[in-house]
Amino acid sequence: MLPADRLNLVQEYYFSRKLKEVAQLNAEGKDIISLAIGSPDMPPSKQTIDKLCEVANEPSAHGYQPTMGTPELREAMARFYKRWYGVDIDGKTEVLPLIGSKEGILHVTLAFVNPGDEVLVPNPGYPTYTSLSKILGAKIVNYNLREDCGWQPDFDELEKMDLSKVKLMWTNYPNMPTGGRAQRATYERLVQFAKAHNIVVVNDNPYSFILSEERLSLMQVPGAKDCCIEFNSMSKSHNMPGWRVGMCVSNPQFIQWILKIKSNVDSGTFRGIQLAAAQALDNDEAWHREYNIETYRRRRQWAEKIMEALGCTYDKNQVGMFLWGRIPDDVQNVEDLTERVLHEARVFITPGFIFGSNGNCYIRISLCAKEEKIKQALQRIEKLKD
Repeated sequence: MLPADRLNLVQEYYFSRKLKEVAQLNAEGKDIISLAIGSPDMPPSKQTIDKLCEVANEPSAHGYQPTMGTPELREAMARFYKRWYGVDIDGKTEVLPLIGSKEGILHVTLAFVNPGDEVLVPNPGYPTYTSLSKILGAKIVNYNLREDCGWQPDFDELEKMDLSKVKLMWTNYPNMPTGGRAQRATYERLVQFAKAHNIVVVNDNPYSFILSEERLSLMQVPGAKDCCIEFNSMSKSHNMPGWRVGMCVSNPQFIQWILKIKSNVDSGTFRGIQLAAAQALDNDEAWHREYNIETYRRRRQWAEKIMEALGCTYDKNQVGMFLWGRIPDDVQNVEDLTERVLHEARVFITPGFIFGSNGNCYIRISLCAKEEKIKQALQRIEKLKD
């Protein structure tokens, strides 16, 4: 028996593979501190957990749920966009709950891209934009994000490309892995670009609450719904990564096309999770400030000290739950640095090359660890110089 040819197009996800190695090192007693993955280590709000328990105790709550989500969740998502972004969303027709944004990447690609069509993917960028496109037979066309441009698209460069076969463009602001901020001017240019070239732009927007006082959405731009899609996720902003709840916002036609795919793939999320997620979407400003701003701000200070201990430079204005830094000029290979940190300091950080060639000279540190752990990681790394 042989596997499908598409398996030759991708490798096992870097973190899936590397975490096996880290687990083995821990089994050997090495006590690795992980500052690699963006999995929030804090709980959701109390009312969110209480709602999950309440619904789980209802005898009638355990059946199949509508693929398009419960009315309560869709309306909560619409309220979320109105409250935080000032965007009017029809909860019945313009929002679709997702089992996480990664699922949404699959469904949107299936809904809009034929085998052989081209997809614009940022470099550096989230690896799943590339891997799922390859699996589904699309051709990847990378566009550059560079530090000297604030990690924003270079539209002059984009306009010089052959865009005749491009169907979809992935963007991600606030940016991961670089921490580049969302900018209203970038969003406006993206809408213009989408309309001019008949390309669907998809903005992945899970980080707008993390270390950011400004709430920006692509959907704030007039006309964006006509040609764009935006993902949002509760994993980062609501401390719910394992719950797998995201959302997709667009015009009713796009939502129906995506739902057509989704309805053939899954059977809806457990009702308790959906109603608890609806409760979480009503978290107040004080909750978001404590968890999304103050906690990460304290952790970020220690991550900056790690960058400095490694001789890396970084932009203090970046946002999100990671710190992205450029390695010293005398380090030839970023993985040489991250492997030394892993095996000698017993700290797992991420080499930037996994996000694309424009990440070859960078590392990424996750803020998803308690302050004491990040301090301990700093102490270990400082001893590397001894």
